[in-house]
Amino acid sequence: PSVHTMSQLSTGIVFGQNKGFRVTKIQKTKVATHKSASKGLLQDVIREVTGLAPYEKRIQEFIKNGLDKKALRLAKRRLGTHGRAKKKREEIGRLWRAAEIARQKAQAEEKKQ
Repeated sequence: PSVHTMSQLSTGIVFGQNKGFRVTKIQKTKVATHKSASKGLLQDVIREVTGLAPYEKRIQEFIKNGLDKKALRLAKRRLGTHGRAKKKREEIGRLWRAAEIARQKAQAEEKKQ
């Protein structure tokens, strides 16, 4: 991106390529965002207590059966955007894999005893 001077941005004339009122541009600042450890812990506790919503259970079933694309479509319909849907699909897939590993460990412990 090239740097424009004030005269290149607007001429103050009504017509033409650089038409418009001359104004000074305001520099936008980026807001730093980060996920703190306590917030992540709180979200994990809430998820453990409340469980999954009905549409999340359906997404989990689709993931179990290998229907990732169908899970993504359902999540997109419910959440509105593709990015949120991808994030939700990954979150539910991660939860399901963790539960599956815990279940397999419990079965292995039973067999030992």
